[in-house]
This record gives sequence, C-alpha cells and structure tokens, in this order.
Amino acid sequence: MPALVRLYIRNVIIGFGLSAVFVTALLWLDIAGLWHLISTSPQGWIAVLMLFVFNGIVFAGVQFAIAIMRLGSDERPGGGRKVPAPSGLETVPVAASKL
Repeated sequence: MPALVRLYIRNVIIGFGLSAVFVTALLWLDIAGLWHLISTSPQGWIAVLMLFVFNGIVFAGVQFAIAIMRLGSDERPGGGRKVPAPSGLETVPVAASKL
C-alpha cells in the first residue's frame, strides 16, 4: 500500500476517534440539553449516528490536512537571510514635491 494511502487511513481513524470522544463529551456534559433530547426520542440513535459521522468527517479532514502540511517542514526554524547585508550602502535623501 502506498505511503500516502496509509497516511490517509491513519488520519481518518484518528479523526473518527476524536469524533467519538467529542460526541461522548457532548452527550455526557448534556450541552444544550442534547442528552435529554436524544434519550427521550425513539429516533435518538439516528441523531447520535449523524453527530458521530459528520464530526468524524470534519475531524478526519482537519487531521489529514495538518498531517499533509507538516510533511514539508524540514526547513531550518527561524527563516530569513543567513548572509549579512553588504556594507558600504548609504541612504540617499530624496526631495518630495507637493502636487
């Protein structure tokens, strides 16, 4: 299996794991009375499934994007020019005229 496919699958699994933790915390803390709404409705399991899947898609996408952006970070930290500016340069005053 190509390395990029392995990277994608690993990040999707991490994203859906984060989604499970997020939805569990959301229901356990009863944010906006969500646990009460889901537990008293006969179709509450559909709402939990939708929360899990849609948050999993978002978290997996963000996780994969972060992993891809970190692939090219082999550069030295700090950036900028490492060579000092050449000496002997002078500032030259320039007259500005009003229009």
